Amino acid sequence: MRRDSRSGDTTDQRLLDSRGPADWVHTDQWRVLRIQSEFVEGFTALADVPRAVTVFGSARTSQDSEEYETGRKLGAALAAAGFAAITGGGPGTMEAVNRGASEGGALSVGLGIELPMEQGLNPWVDLGMDFRYFFVRKTMFIKYAQAFICLPGGFGTLDELFEALTLVQTKKVTKFPVVLFGTEYWGGLYHWLRDVMLPEGKINKHDAGLLHLTDDIDDALRVVGEAYQAWEETH
Repeated sequence: MRRDSRSGDTTDQRLLDSRGPADWVHTDQWRVLRIQSEFVEGFTALADVPRAVTVFGSARTSQDSEEYETGRKLGAALAAAGFAAITGGGPGTMEAVNRGASEGGALSVGLGIELPMEQGLNPWVDLGMDFRYFFVRKTMFIKYAQAFICLPGGFGTLDELFEALTLVQTKKVTKFPVVLFGTEYWGGLYHWLRDVMLPEGKINKHDAGLLHLTDDIDDALRVVGEAYQAWEETH
């Protein structure tokens, strides 16, 4: 945790920016060790996380909004159903879900990321880590969850959503439901996939069925519970 002493750029940025100083470019092979250590630290810290659901949403959600309250209720519902909640650990919707889970007595996990404007983990995180590399963090989001719920969010939420969908579509992960929560917000995307991509043959009917759209917390938990039960029966 370097807080105010940190530079304006990030580890990800320096790794991916080939225009950097020559000494940085020529030592990329050594950075593999740092990447390896981040995987090891993540696997070690999260090894004992119980069954969990990863929830994504906007960091820009205000605490006095209906969206924040929905996130809090969802976190509480996950806790009541016996699931830990995993979020990106930031403010807004992520904080709301962590808060609801923590208040409900469940493990509240926050997996943060190094950004130029670091906001830190929210105060409702019980188990938290800050990652340097997005791809390491993404692995943890998927590996330690049994389902994925997307509340309204921005580019980061879309990134994680389609990452999860691609892994499910290609069977890199199995019995992993992906829920879009908020029909008004996600409806346009959901129907575009079905009304444009599907008829064009870019996805098939099975792919189109990988997403579940809902406004109801109980319905979202039903989808999560059924998928988890099916997973248990095969393990």
